[in-house]
Amino acid sequence: KDLDPLLGPRGLPSPFKPPYGRITAIDLNKGEILWTSVNGDGPRDHPAIKHLNLPPMGAGGRAAPLVTRSLLFIGEGRQGGKWFRAFDKKTGKVVWETELPALSAAAPMTYMANGKQYLAIYAGGKPTPADIGIRPELKHYYQSSMFYVFGL
Repeated sequence: KDLDPLLGPRGLPSPFKPPYGRITAIDLNKGEILWTSVNGDGPRDHPAIKHLNLPPMGAGGRAAPLVTRSLLFIGEGRQGGKWFRAFDKKTGKVVWETELPALSAAAPMTYMANGKQYLAIYAGGKPTPADIGIRPELKHYYQSSMFYVFGL
């Protein structure tokens, strides 16, 4: 039997205070937080809170990053939205983003071919019962299952 997701009041994704998904950059030499950024919009369109005009609340669940010398690439994960972003590693500012046709479903990867660097991300796949239990609208986000490749 699948486990029921931990839901908050009125079916919100968690009984805990947002953000539900956050990126935190830590200086490992000093143990200090350099910056934080909410990752994803979260349930801002939920009927219980959509009238509040809230800032991004973060998307919980399984977002996998790829870190390069100067950038951090990350999607919103299987329980988030379809956005895939590049953050400046030093400042945490979004320097590039694109909306994928489906949810990011795996960690991004990078490779070289003929002297040029590329970044690939898999989006799509079949939603799990837990995914749909948390956000029933996800069944509409899995319309394509493909690798998307971007030249850097």
